[in-house]
Amino acid sequence: MNSTARNGSIIEIRGDETANVIFNLVREKLITPYFDVPLQSFNLSLSNREATSDQVTREAAEALKDANVAVKCSTITPNKTSAEALGLSQVWKSPNATLRKALDGVIFREPVVLETVPRLVPGWKQPIVVARHANADQYQAADFVVPGAGELVLSFIPEDGSEPVNRSVTTFGSDGGVALGMYNNTDSIRTFARACFTRALDLNMPLYFSTKNTVLKEYDGQFVQIFAQLYADEFRERFAARSLHYEHRLIDDMVAFGLKSSGGFVWALKNYDGDVQADVVAQGFGSPGLMTSVLASSDGRSCLFEAAHGTVARHYPAWQSGARISTNPIATIIAWSRALQHRAQLDQNTVLLHQADALEQAVVSTVQDGVLTDDLATLCGVESGVATGEFINAVADRFNEFRQVAGRPRQHLK
Repeated sequence: MNSTARNGSIIEIRGDETANVIFNLVREKLITPYFDVPLQSFNLSLSNREATSDQVTREAAEALKDANVAVKCSTITPNKTSAEALGLSQVWKSPNATLRKALDGVIFREPVVLETVPRLVPGWKQPIVVARHANADQYQAADFVVPGAGELVLSFIPEDGSEPVNRSVTTFGSDGGVALGMYNNTDSIRTFARACFTRALDLNMPLYFSTKNTVLKEYDGQFVQIFAQLYADEFRERFAARSLHYEHRLIDDMVAFGLKSSGGFVWALKNYDGDVQADVVAQGFGSPGLMTSVLASSDGRSCLFEAAHGTVARHYPAWQSGARISTNPIATIIAWSRALQHRAQLDQNTVLLHQADALEQAVVSTVQDGVLTDDLATLCGVESGVATGEFINAVADRFNEFRQVAGRPRQHLK
C-alpha cells in the first residue's frame, strides 16, 4: 500500500432520532478532527425524504455507486399509522431497500466481540456473521384467507405462450383455511451466493448455508444447487488456498452447531431465517449496541457500513428534554472505522488504514478500562454506566494516544 495516496471520498448518510445524535457526536469528536477524507453528506432523515419526495435517497444511492464507500445512520421507515400521524404525503419505503437495490447488494450483520464484555452465549469467542437474502420469500408473498370449500391451484403462465404449469396444492373443506404463494429469483439467489463467498474470503472465515431442503425439495433445493455450482465453478480453489471451506447444513442442525461453536464463520440464510437468526446472534453476543451491518456488492468493492440497532427511538425523548442518555455508540464508531478501513484498502493507503485501526483499538481500551454505557455495565455487573457523550470523549482521549503509533495492531476486537 502507498502511505501517501490521496483518499477517495466517503458518503455519509444522516438519519433519525437518537441514532442521528450519536452519529453526529462520533463524526464531530472522532472523525473530522483526525481523518483527512472527503465526506459527501446526504440527509436521509424522514423529514428530508418527505421534503425531497425521496429524491435525496436516490441521489445518495448514485453517489455510493460512484464512491464505493459509505457510512449510514439508522433511519425511520414509516408505516401507515405513523405516516398519517406525521402528515406525510405517502408511506415512504425503507432507504435501505433503495440502497440495496442500487448496489444489488447483500446485508451482513457482524457483532463486535470485546473480551471483557460477557456474552449470553459464553462459548462465542469469535464473530458469527449473518448474511440474509433479503429478497422475496414470505416478504413479498401473496397470502389470503380461504373463505370456504374449493381447490387451491398454483399456476405459472409462460411469457412465450407455451403450456402453463399448474399444480394442485390442496382441497379445502367448508371451513376454508389460509393460503400462501411465495417465490424467489434465480439471478437474486446467484448474486446472494456470490456475495457470501466473497465476504467469507474477505473475512477469512468458512461459509455455511442453511435451508430445509429435505422439506422444500424444489424451492430450497434451487438455493442449494446454485450455491454448490458457484462454489465449484468460482470459489473452491480460492477457499482451499486459505484453508477455508463451504458447507450446506440443514437449518435445525446448523442452529445446534452454531450454539455449541466458538463462532468464527459466515452464516448465509434465506430471508425469513436470516431475519430471525440475526436477532438471535445479536442478543447472544450481549447487546444490540455491539452489532454492525455492512451492505456489500457481490464483488465486495462497494460497501455501506451501519450500526444495526435502529434509531433507538425510546431514548430520543430523554435527549430532547436535555436528560442524560447512555446509548451505546460502539457500533456507530465501528461503522465509521470500517468505512475508513475499506476506503484505505481501495486507495492502498497504509496511513489511513493504521489510523482507522487505532480508532478501533481506542474503543477496546476504553471498555477494558471500565468505561461503559449502561447496557454494557449491566452485562458486566456494574451498577451504572456513563453517558453517551462521556463514553465518546473517553474514546477520543485514548485515540489521541494510539493514533501516534502507526501500524499499532488491533487487539481483542474481532
